[in-house]
Amino acid sequence: MPRAGLGPAAVVSAGAELADEVGFAGLTMGLLADRLGVRTPSLYKHVDSLEALRRGISIQSKHELAGTLARASVGRSGPDAVHAFADAYRRWVLDHPGRHAATVRAPAPDDEEDLAAAGAPVQVLFDILAGFGLRDAQAIDAARALRSAVHGFTSIESSGGFGLPRNIDRSYRFLIDTLIAGLQTPQS
Repeated sequence: MPRAGLGPAAVVSAGAELADEVGFAGLTMGLLADRLGVRTPSLYKHVDSLEALRRGISIQSKHELAGTLARASVGRSGPDAVHAFADAYRRWVLDHPGRHAATVRAPAPDDEEDLAAAGAPVQVLFDILAGFGLRDAQAIDAARALRSAVHGFTSIESSGGFGLPRNIDRSYRFLIDTLIAGLQTPQS
C-alpha cells in the first residue's frame, strides 16, 4: 500500500527540492527514498522510473519558471520588462540550480505536456520582445540571444565560475544593458 500523503505530485516535488541540493544529474531514486523515509521500491508506486521522475521535475520546473517570469514582468515594457525578466530568471536559477538544470532538457517531439511546459517561459519572453517591435525571425533570434546570455551567466555564477576581482552584479548589469541596447537597435 502506498504511504499516506505520498503520491506522484509529492514525489516529483520532493525530487525537485532534492535536485536543488544534489544537482539534477546527482538525483537518484535511492536518495529520494531516503529523503521521503521510504524504501526505494516504494517510489515506483508513484513514478515509473528515474526518467519519469526527471521528466516530472522538468515539467514542474518549467511551469514554476514561467510563473516566476510572468509575475516579474507583468505590467512592464521595454527595457524595464527585460530587466525584470532577467533578474527574476537569475534569482530563480540561483535559488533552484537543480530545477534550472531540469528546464534545459528539450522535450520529446511527441510529448505534448512537456512541449507546452517548455513553451510557457519562452512565450513570456516573446511577449516582452513584442514591445521592441520584434516579430517572427527577429523575435526568435532575440529570444535565443537573451535566453542564452542569461542562462550562460547564471549557470557560470551558480557553479562559482566567476573568479575575477570584479563585482558580479556589475558584470550582470553590463550584460543585460548590452542586450537591451542590441534589442533597441533597428534590425535589418
